[in-house]
Amino acid sequence: MDNNPQRPPDLPQAPEAPDKEKMEQIRRRRMEKLAGPTPPKPEASTQEGDKEVSSSASPNMAQSTPVPATAKPKINITKASTSENPFQKLVQQSDSSSASTVRLSSRGGKKHARTEDEQVTSRPAPRKVAALAGDESIDVWEHKALSHAFRITLDSDEPTDSPNHRSLYLKGLRQDLEDEGAEVRLTRDRLDSALLEAASAVPHNKSVLDYLLPCWKRINKALKGLKGYADQKDEILKEARRLCLSYCIFAVSMPDLFGHATDSLTPYLLNEPAEEKGIDQEFLREAVARFGEDLDAKSMLTKAVSGLSLQLSNMTMNDNYKPYMNAMKLLTQFAPIVTAIAEDPLFQMATSAPGIEKHTLLGPFFRISPLQFEVTKEYFNSPKTMDKRHISTSQEALRMTLQTHQRDLLDIINHFVRASPVSKNKTLDWFAYVVNQNHKRRAMRVDSSAVSSDGFMMNITVVLDGLCEPFMDTTFSKVSRIEVDYLRRSPRVDIKDETKLNADENASKEYYENKLDGTSNFISEIFFLTLTAHHYGSEATNAMLKSLDRDIKNITKELAMMEAERAKINNQQNPASMRVIETNLKRYNEVLDKSMSLKLATEGVLFDKNMQTKSLLFMRYVTVWLLRIATGSDYTPDKSVKLPLSAHQPDAFKFLPEYVLEDIVGNFNFVFKYVPEIMISAVGDEIIALCITFLTNSEYIKNPYLKAKLVTLLFQGTWPIYHRTKGVLGDALTGTKFSNDHLLHALMKFYIEVESTGAHTQFYDKFNIRYEIFQVIKCIWTNDIYKQRLTQESKTNTEFFLQFVNLLLNDATYVLDEALTKFPKIHDLQASLRQPEGNLTPEQRTTNEEELATAEGQAQSYMQLTNETVSMMKLFTSTLSASFTMPEIVDRVAAMVDYTLDTLVGPKSTNLKVDDPSKYQFSPKVLLGEFVDIYLNLGVSSNFIEAVARDGRSYKPANFDNASRIVTRFSLKSAEEIARWEALKAQFKTAKEIDDQAEEDLGDIPEEFLDPLMWSLMKDPVILPVSRTSVDRSTIRSHLLSDPHDPFNRAPLKIEEVVDDVELRSKIEAWLVEKKDEARRARNGSGEKMDIS
Repeated sequence: MDNNPQRPPDLPQAPEAPDKEKMEQIRRRRMEKLAGPTPPKPEASTQEGDKEVSSSASPNMAQSTPVPATAKPKINITKASTSENPFQKLVQQSDSSSASTVRLSSRGGKKHARTEDEQVTSRPAPRKVAALAGDESIDVWEHKALSHAFRITLDSDEPTDSPNHRSLYLKGLRQDLEDEGAEVRLTRDRLDSALLEAASAVPHNKSVLDYLLPCWKRINKALKGLKGYADQKDEILKEARRLCLSYCIFAVSMPDLFGHATDSLTPYLLNEPAEEKGIDQEFLREAVARFGEDLDAKSMLTKAVSGLSLQLSNMTMNDNYKPYMNAMKLLTQFAPIVTAIAEDPLFQMATSAPGIEKHTLLGPFFRISPLQFEVTKEYFNSPKTMDKRHISTSQEALRMTLQTHQRDLLDIINHFVRASPVSKNKTLDWFAYVVNQNHKRRAMRVDSSAVSSDGFMMNITVVLDGLCEPFMDTTFSKVSRIEVDYLRRSPRVDIKDETKLNADENASKEYYENKLDGTSNFISEIFFLTLTAHHYGSEATNAMLKSLDRDIKNITKELAMMEAERAKINNQQNPASMRVIETNLKRYNEVLDKSMSLKLATEGVLFDKNMQTKSLLFMRYVTVWLLRIATGSDYTPDKSVKLPLSAHQPDAFKFLPEYVLEDIVGNFNFVFKYVPEIMISAVGDEIIALCITFLTNSEYIKNPYLKAKLVTLLFQGTWPIYHRTKGVLGDALTGTKFSNDHLLHALMKFYIEVESTGAHTQFYDKFNIRYEIFQVIKCIWTNDIYKQRLTQESKTNTEFFLQFVNLLLNDATYVLDEALTKFPKIHDLQASLRQPEGNLTPEQRTTNEEELATAEGQAQSYMQLTNETVSMMKLFTSTLSASFTMPEIVDRVAAMVDYTLDTLVGPKSTNLKVDDPSKYQFSPKVLLGEFVDIYLNLGVSSNFIEAVARDGRSYKPANFDNASRIVTRFSLKSAEEIARWEALKAQFKTAKEIDDQAEEDLGDIPEEFLDPLMWSLMKDPVILPVSRTSVDRSTIRSHLLSDPHDPFNRAPLKIEEVVDDVELRSKIEAWLVEKKDEARRARNGSGEKMDIS
């Protein structure tokens, strides 16, 4: 191949021209399409403004080789006017685009357009229109300008209009001019015939637009280059531009007129607007100007968008998707184009959730995401071996790419909602269709083939967040414009099957069937769409991440077991089994790699601080709005909620979807856990008001687990972060008046409520919830106002307080027993596994290892709860010792602390010794010190001292001596505290002696005086109203703290309903007086000296 740049290009051979009969058929058909009469053969000159359009369907390109002349009838095309345009009747579908001249790089590279027209031009270098001589006539200028713009000539001896550009010789037009005796030159009157001949000469394997678009660019360039007074020149060029655009429209709407099957603007939209074959704003502006009278102009652009969408639907973020985004951004700058796109039937064509991403016009643009499998593999190709720094770098690169894409999406959607009422409503309909079709994304087990992808839904959520930004100011000035009545005005979002905050399905159905009149504003529309998108978009993706993490752990365990099995099979020399295990290992490793890549990519998306900051801002608005609905007030964070709320719940609140509150709590909890640093500046007092309000008035929310998440939110808000030792919320919880007045009672109230959640896991759920409550209380306890509140609760709300203390004791007793009984088992299993290999069979060793792992896991959980429960008891007993020594509970308190002391320092304490006790957060010395503090706190009460002494099961003076020895030896307490401990020991001993003497004095107690539940002497007998059984008041009161039923017949019972058994009390008191007198006389009698004389 000769690469000499000076060598002129070879002229291609001219194809044969179509015969005369075929040309006549094509012309006749075109005239029928134009719906106009066949005009007579025109004269050499035409009236001003008439434009001739000739038709040729020649499939071949006319070259410099002469083409036989054919007489062509002329068809007049007038300039665009307000009169009916005959082309409005021409609306034909273009199925696919012609071969694109755009070369795209494999990933994110800049696209390159071929500027050399192989059939018309020989070099890509553009050339400016030569300057005309000052005395050049307008006719000469017209001929030269049109020749240059369209690269055509009527002179077979001048095949080029410059050294670098070849011109197309129009032999047919020259022949017509000669036949008519007209001057052989190009004029605007003959331009239509010239364009038809030139366009018809484009070969089948090329697009007519390859020829016309560069012509358009040259015409515009010439227009901009006009100087001074140039009305005639301007007229000529504008007419040339008009005809050029018309032929562009013909190329797409009627490609058969030029002998082509299909043609499309799509590939040219992918070029840069400044490129020779690119679509610029001027082209679109001119096309839009014809929308009113030429439907083909509109169809040309909507078909192009369909082509863009179709091609993009098969691409990922790894591909060169950027030109498609740029093309859509360019198109959406024109409101009429946006409206036309929205009105296109393909705008919302999908019939399923997965189909939305591929079959609607906007779907493929939102589908592009780093969560696509091919992209996750690109960013995280070897997730098992990637170090943290590499992962962080990849995630940051991923976020930057995604942020740019989401900004482009928001820009496009902003144009859609602003272009016209039609496009706005169609766009809102599309968003509603997306969220309504994806309800299954919140199912327990999500079928990915039945829902839209996480990447698609995340883009939807982020873009809707962006649409909300204009009305989300920091002063909440526009929150009043969010209308809750929207949900009763045939809303776009479907909440029919959603669980409601505090209403059953039937009541909800009846409420929403009662429609309200009126039309909701745009703010309300966007607010509820965004709220729903969060539920099925970002919150569903959060849930997916948790599920994915569990799956990865399970797969990792399976792989470890398979590796162990492979080692055994390898030793057995079993090739068949080895092949099976190798195949399974390969498959599991592939699944693990894919899952880990997806997890890292998902974390990269969800841990985006910019995205989560905007999400939090929206959730703050939802929080304020929800509190306004619940309280019926104009609440904003600078105001306070009046508690408790009204007993009558507003219907507008009760019938709201449960996810309104769920998404607030879920979003804040996610951010607290993974990106807490953005909370410092993003959170306000409204989140504290939300938690305290609905924990205080917990009856407003039906779902106990949803209420529990409010506690989790407060708990995570107290985690230390940077310089804030009390977390993001700790200082506000400790110092604000609203928190001081209501927080402690709200936490205690919910502590009681979680005793029964109604779920089969309620017994274990309550410990996790109460653990978080303890952490919040510990955070705020530094403020003495909370100690005063606790004292106030014990005095003014005694039953409530006793119920709280009773449950605290129940928990302490249970978790202590469970934790401390696990350590002897761990001790024995560890000793067994330390034996030599031969003492245990492989099966026995495996069984012991599994049992040890189970026991260790349980011990860790229970010890964590034990430490927190004991710490809380110590905290409360130091403030309210009298409340823990009330008759109803003092015996239980004494029994619990005595039993624990016996376990820690008694004869069986050696069984608590295990390898590495810190692994289980078990420190016997620290735990002993905590219980010594509890003894000292409660030892100021005589009731407690007597209760300890009469604890026949666990009170052992030796245990107290052992405790003294350990406390002294390890300096667990100060000298003053040890002295108090020794004095308390003596008091216990004295009380025990007195109790033993009293028991001896009383002798056998009549059965009618014994409490039927505790089998102890009743002091204050009462009669139960239904069963008519007499029990001690302290016994039944203690029972009712845990169970509000008569213990003898299970009838509902309240302490206020019991009746004093005056008669029985009198008998007991008389019997006691009699027994005491007898004992006194006996002691006095035994004290006389014996006569031994």
